[in-house]
Amino acid sequence: MILESHSAEETFRIGKEIGEQASPGKVYTLVGDLGVGKTVFTQGVADGLGITEPVSSPTFTIVQQYEEGRLPLYHFDVYRIGDLEEMEEIGYEDLFYGEGLCLIEWASRIEELLPEHYTRITIEKDLEKGFDYRKIQIEEL
Repeated sequence: MILESHSAEETFRIGKEIGEQASPGKVYTLVGDLGVGKTVFTQGVADGLGITEPVSSPTFTIVQQYEEGRLPLYHFDVYRIGDLEEMEEIGYEDLFYGEGLCLIEWASRIEELLPEHYTRITIEKDLEKGFDYRKIQIEEL
């Protein structure tokens, strides 16, 4: 499925719809360059789950956990993962295969740890269509 967004508000709304429809144990990977709106999208997902606390990128903590919503949200940024043992240390399996929803940025760095089935969400800019335009592709794998 391919969706188009023309503003940060639309990107947020698309994320919110994902959060509203999410079921326990879902894993989503977020693919996109810096500044495409991955954090805005994640904030929308959190809102759709009923999470009211501020959501920010977990760049320096690897995973941010938000427990207050309809489902827990585990937001990973694995860009700085040096080796897969770091994922073991944070107990990724309990989160990937638990009752929450996982959003994983830079998931290509831990591809061998991803579950057999997950959803890849790719967010891309196209400046020819406008500064705020985003193409959001959602693929079940």
